[in-house]
Amino acid sequence: MIDLHMHSVFSDGELIPAEMIRRLATLGCEGMAITDHGDPSNYELIIPRVARACREIGGAYGVKAVAGIEFTHVPPELLQGLIEKARRIGAGIVVVHGETLVEPVAPGTNRAAIEAGADILAHPGLITEEEARLAAENDVMLEISGRKGHCLANGHVYAVASKTGAGLVINSDSHAPTDFFTVESRKNVGLGAGLTEDEVDTTLDNARKLLEKAIGK
Repeated sequence: MIDLHMHSVFSDGELIPAEMIRRLATLGCEGMAITDHGDPSNYELIIPRVARACREIGGAYGVKAVAGIEFTHVPPELLQGLIEKARRIGAGIVVVHGETLVEPVAPGTNRAAIEAGADILAHPGLITEEEARLAAENDVMLEISGRKGHCLANGHVYAVASKTGAGLVINSDSHAPTDFFTVESRKNVGLGAGLTEDEVDTTLDNARKLLEKAIGK
């Protein structure tokens, strides 16, 4: 099991990175990214500190843990520069908070995130086929979300990805221990969105490739 969208006390999560890593290890987690909510005010503070915890604690518990960031409610025109700067200071996985159905995310965020080369477009709501094709061309993964509210569009995201060839990952978007995936719950989120078991396996392969790329940086 791999989860590339999770939140710690560095934003609005409940646990410090060490406890997250330990708890995920006991649930059979192979790899994870801690991707706290970020904007121009805090990403430079978050990324290096979480990266240190991932390096020092992940190995001790046998989990491939990387630091990331989820740029959240950032004006679309700022995403390109922020993503580039985040990668330079150690973000292994860059997530952008997509145009979910349950929050007033700025229109154009989905496209801007894809064009800027985010790794994952989280909970992209009613993403268009044109945007999904662009995601496929740019190798940006679309997220099937385990998060309450954000998951409302999972079926649409899967349908559009199936038509356009866009890659998918399944993430918990966890903020608390009760949100953490198990192997079974992760699979069920995918099946509930309409994926086949083989397609759920493919999302794990996609996540593994992103994780290995992040570790290799």
